[in-house]
Amino acid sequence: MTVPEELRAAARRALSLDDAALLAECEETFYIGGGPGGQHRNKTESAVRLAHRPTGVVVTATERRSQPQNRAAALERLRARLAALAHRPKARRATRPTRGSKERRLQAKKARGERKAARRGWD
Repeated sequence: MTVPEELRAAARRALSLDDAALLAECEETFYIGGGPGGQHRNKTESAVRLAHRPTGVVVTATERRSQPQNRAAALERLRARLAALAHRPKARRATRPTRGSKERRLQAKKARGERKAARRGWD
């Protein structure tokens, strides 16, 4: 997956911000989270969705009954996603096999061929 450089730069810049500044860059939505958790969870808007405007990354947290706890969990997930987005993989360089590895590979092929020939019973 190739990430555009401006998106990677925006993710790096966002990672350097503290929590309050990062939340200021996000669109925060609260909603009723479904699933297990009983009456309290089913009637309060404790689920949190954070959409980071500069990068377009969206994360949610619905596992707690408490909105502040869900906000903290969503912020943690957002930082993890931004870190993954900002990561630049190392460039791979082509290498050549050494002479010793070529010789070992050829010896292994020769031995395998000899075993097969012995099974055929021709030699």
